[in-house]
Amino acid sequence: MPDQRPLCSVIIPNYNGEHLLPTCLDALRRQTYPHFEVIVVDNGSSDGSVALVEREYPEVRLLRLERNRGLAGACNAAARIARGDILVMLNSDTEAEPGWLAALVQTLAEHPEAGSAASKMLLFDRRDTLHTAGDLYGVDGIPRNRGVWELDEGQYDQAVEIFSGCGGAVAYRREAWEAVGGFDEDFFMYCEDVDLGWRLQLAGYRAVFAPQARVYHRLSATGGGAIASFYTGRNTIWVLAKDVPGGVLRRYWWPILRAQLRIAWEALKAWRGAAARARLRGQLAALLSLPRMLRKRRAVQASRRVSDDDLLSLLIR
Repeated sequence: MPDQRPLCSVIIPNYNGEHLLPTCLDALRRQTYPHFEVIVVDNGSSDGSVALVEREYPEVRLLRLERNRGLAGACNAAARIARGDILVMLNSDTEAEPGWLAALVQTLAEHPEAGSAASKMLLFDRRDTLHTAGDLYGVDGIPRNRGVWELDEGQYDQAVEIFSGCGGAVAYRREAWEAVGGFDEDFFMYCEDVDLGWRLQLAGYRAVFAPQARVYHRLSATGGGAIASFYTGRNTIWVLAKDVPGGVLRRYWWPILRAQLRIAWEALKAWRGAAARARLRGQLAALLSLPRMLRKRRAVQASRRVSDDDLLSLLIR
């Protein structure tokens, strides 16, 4: 009798991650869930990543891009060739526990209303400390990692509704992914998962946390610093301009504005730091490119299926 369990496509974007891939891919070889494929999508790496995968991991499907299209572009390219009913995004700087994939599949099976399931991500070098137990979104327009820096003592061991999953280790139903168009490649990297989370929520697809889907994450191993500050500064404002409904913006415009002014003021005080200057450049880039996001906003808001009250029930104050 054929296996009726859904096929998962685990998609790993890679850019010069030769030193990270063995830990990530070896962990996938130990998964207890048998029905999955692995796709490594290489963003034009100049190290030995491609040769490593070809030599050591023949079971892995390798998609080579000619240039660096960012995390968003890489994941979208892999999703287009993926065979799975469930698309699982996984950073190359992670190590998944053996039951990780099985827990994601089980959680989605138990929550048919959910379009995505988020992993419990813990620090790679402090495995009792949380990085995120599902992502949240504040009425001030700032995304947050649920449980960040807390010791994992079982306080987040329930499969509860969250706002969205961290793109470093999250499963999406293919139908939900395709319904809203996957990642927005303009975001390149950082907050592309928040943007997708908003579009899924607006379209009526909920997100759920899978507490047994445990992954260990090396923080900033594939990013961080000034690069992260620029894209976070820009893309946080882009999410506001593109995704947050007008009723929410009108109700919470002051906390939103105050949060952005605080970020800018703190960056100005730390002006000598490259990351602080990059954050300000990101905010400025967002303001200069608002017309492009506002054009996208019309399509996003026109397709919404839920009320402001439903969305506000998910936001933290």
